[in-house]
Amino acid sequence: MTVDAVEEPFRTQLTVRLRDGHTLLGVGLPEPCTFTSGNGVDILWMGPDEYLVLADPGRQIELETALRDEGAPAVVDVSAQRNVLRLTGSHARDVLAHGCSIDLDPSVSPPGTCVQTLFARTGIVLLVREDGFTILVRQSFAGYFTAWLADASLEYVS
Repeated sequence: MTVDAVEEPFRTQLTVRLRDGHTLLGVGLPEPCTFTSGNGVDILWMGPDEYLVLADPGRQIELETALRDEGAPAVVDVSAQRNVLRLTGSHARDVLAHGCSIDLDPSVSPPGTCVQTLFARTGIVLLVREDGFTILVRQSFAGYFTAWLADASLEYVS
């Protein structure tokens, strides 16, 4: 199989608004259109003063408490808002190209890239990783998105 899509259910997702600072949870803040990782979390740049903390399931209370202790003025648990999928395999980039206008060539979108874009008319957050992609899609569009992704993958599955 040259394309593999795996759902990562129940991931912790916390929106953090922060005007000043250089780190969250001991991890450096990402530059625009990137994400940083460390200490068991990914921190995604979502806007000029907005970040999304992505972590393993069940860490909402622990991380929310830690963020408030660090002085984050606004922390909101949005874990139920988006479904998370991992797309890997030698043709993962090709499948995404069917529905996404972002240039995913590694020279343009290297690992560490994080963008909000449309995929087949569905808003997604796309993380480029060394071994593939992480895709966050609103829960209300998840069924449509996975059906579209499965259809786009057919030509690459043996």
